[in-house]
Amino acid sequence: MNSFTHLIQKYLFLLTLVGSLFSMAESVEKKVVPKNPLDHKVRPHLDHSAFFKKPITSPQEITLQCLSCHKDAAHQVMQTPHWTWTSGDVVRNGKSLKTGKKNLMNNFCISVSGNWASCAKCHAGYGWKDKNFDFTKKENVDCLICHDGSGTYSKGKEGMPDPKLDLAAVARSVRVPYRENCGTCHFNGGGGMGVKHGDLDDSLLNASEETDVHMGRLNFQCIDCHKTKEHLIPGKVNATYTELTKAERFDCTKCHTEKPHKDHRINEHISRVACQTCHIPEFARKYPTKMEWDWSQAGNSKHKENPHEYLKIKGSFKYDEGVIPEYAWYNGKMNRYITGDKLDSEKDHAINEPLGARQDLSAKIWPFKVHHAKQIYDPINQILIPPITSGEGGYWSKFDWSFAAKKGAEVAELPYSGKYAFTSTHMYWPINHMTAPAKKSLSCKDCHSPSGRLDWKLLGYEKDPVSGKKSPYKRRVKEK
Repeated sequence: MNSFTHLIQKYLFLLTLVGSLFSMAESVEKKVVPKNPLDHKVRPHLDHSAFFKKPITSPQEITLQCLSCHKDAAHQVMQTPHWTWTSGDVVRNGKSLKTGKKNLMNNFCISVSGNWASCAKCHAGYGWKDKNFDFTKKENVDCLICHDGSGTYSKGKEGMPDPKLDLAAVARSVRVPYRENCGTCHFNGGGGMGVKHGDLDDSLLNASEETDVHMGRLNFQCIDCHKTKEHLIPGKVNATYTELTKAERFDCTKCHTEKPHKDHRINEHISRVACQTCHIPEFARKYPTKMEWDWSQAGNSKHKENPHEYLKIKGSFKYDEGVIPEYAWYNGKMNRYITGDKLDSEKDHAINEPLGARQDLSAKIWPFKVHHAKQIYDPINQILIPPITSGEGGYWSKFDWSFAAKKGAEVAELPYSGKYAFTSTHMYWPINHMTAPAKKSLSCKDCHSPSGRLDWKLLGYEKDPVSGKKSPYKRRVKEK
């Protein structure tokens, strides 16, 4: 082989090697760097004015008009929890049960059961007044609750729109969902603004960067993170004994890499510490959120009323703002109180206890709002009772707890002994919104110091696991 041929072969080999390296780099890049959510910031929009020129006599007319073009939309919505108000399956007495908001209990407004007409104002449908609501009627799907662009749409009892509304004008305004649409229900869960979720309230409508870095600095809408496919909105975290499906999951790595920090020591935390733990150091930043609710104090007409302290129909409350979360291991599942489960009357009962432990490698330390309450139960049968509160014969009209409990138990097909009392409960709400700017996120000493915010023993440690130790990162650097 002459020298010229040898030189050509070496040259071709080098070209092949360089090409392979570039190909490998490109492959790694695709795996590591996720799609930038801002690449498609311009949202497609079609002016719908031409489709709704005639007067509208019922909201169902609008839905049917929508379906004349969006033929699969109602069917898609009807498969989602926003329509069914059910989610995971649980097994009770050998039977598999669909559970969710529709038939579970909480320690805020307590239960949808028997109170359908008042709760349905946040249902994505029309006409839910009792247990016989037909979930198969496509014309009862409410398109406007998510797609109204007029800012005037509102719903009342049974999920029906305010009769004073110009429904045709609302229909002409439709667009993709904005924060205002999602916030109509999610900012007002539990009966008022900021009541249930400590990290969702009206401060996010025109958020500053300090309130939420994604919404304030980058002008994110909810659907920038909760990217919807066939009307199924991902981002559910309160699983009930079940694994979340891929379509239901959402986490920060949809946009960020799994090692987003320059400091290797911080990246080492990510496998066991949720991003939210450090990046949402407190919730209810601008408006207070309800932390305690005592139903046993309701009914006192002599008590001075204040929506943040006492209401005759609901009892006494305690609100707080700038709240430091409570922390617990969480693997995405919750041990959920199922309607009819027996209680231990001596305990403060967890309605939905996060599952996970230090030894559970799928669990991470997660921030929670923990809401404490006193709610009605049957001390003989040892079960929580879902009382009728709204409507005819409800507690809010008769102020008779025994009658409300009896009627509520009948609707829920539960036994009622005729005796009632009040028991302490607490409920966990994962914190996911109000992400602070990086400079306001937690520093090492916020957790790893004598005055740190973490209860290490509660998390399964004898003490702070790094107390008295040198940084393992420094050792590695020295060894190199």
